[in-house]
Amino acid sequence: MGGQPVSNVKRGGLGRGLGALISASPEADPELGAHFAEVAVDAIEPNPRQPREAFDEEAMAELVTSIREVGVLQPVVVRAIADGRYQLVMGERRLRASREAGLSVVPAIVRDTGDDAMLRDALLENLHRQQLNPLEEAAAYRQLLDEFGATHEELAERIGRSRSQVSNTIRLLGLPPAVQRRVAAGVLSAGHARALLALDDADAQERLAARIVAEGLSVRATEEAVTSGATAVRPKTTRRKALASPALDRLAAELSDLLETRVTVELGKQRGKLVVQFASMGDLQRVLKLLAPGVVERNPLAAEEE
Repeated sequence: MGGQPVSNVKRGGLGRGLGALISASPEADPELGAHFAEVAVDAIEPNPRQPREAFDEEAMAELVTSIREVGVLQPVVVRAIADGRYQLVMGERRLRASREAGLSVVPAIVRDTGDDAMLRDALLENLHRQQLNPLEEAAAYRQLLDEFGATHEELAERIGRSRSQVSNTIRLLGLPPAVQRRVAAGVLSAGHARALLALDDADAQERLAARIVAEGLSVRATEEAVTSGATAVRPKTTRRKALASPALDRLAAELSDLLETRVTVELGKQRGKLVVQFASMGDLQRVLKLLAPGVVERNPLAAEEE
């Protein structure tokens, strides 16, 4: 579980974040102004204009643990100087924590241009072209906001999401490293992860995450467990055991995530049932716009919401 090298992290599909949006070949897209590479830690020189000298020890220890568990989700940003050497542009904490975690190489965005706006716009555009796992997506959003001067409004508009969706995705980075690792690996869906965020205690989040995996809990069941404070493993009825389907639970979880509401999919011996919950007429209209926009146009519901 701990101390994974970057090479293992990469093979597992973790640890690239914004790097997943950038080609590893400098010649592949010269207009991008950057390329992705795994750079030796010892080949990176500090930025002489780095204003920070002191770093919070507790926060640094948490980052080291996260890197050992999950990998470096937000690549450092460097520029080539000479003879295989690089100068750090952004990511002093990540570089120090990577050294402390024992990594020999780190994922890096190697800048070929000093134009921050061009690189930011290229990264925003590439978000449409790549399928990131929820944790990589969260790390990409965070890095675009913190280091590349994007605003919440710009980010939400460019990727076709609401500000609340962007904010809720970024919140996934607040989960304990062990839970993040499950999310990044696809064991837990983004819907499961958002439900876990309602728990304030990291240990409780880890316990419930383990239960989700062990019992195959749907997003709805996870939300109910959070609301009720239930932590014990509840036995399933004979009927649920006979009809339980991990594939249907995964489908329900993905639909819940897509529609931002509780969705259940049940299969009986002769028929099945798909249930999409909504909170109000306005919420129903929002869900219908996602599922069948034409139906909403022919049957406006806003006037009936009262």
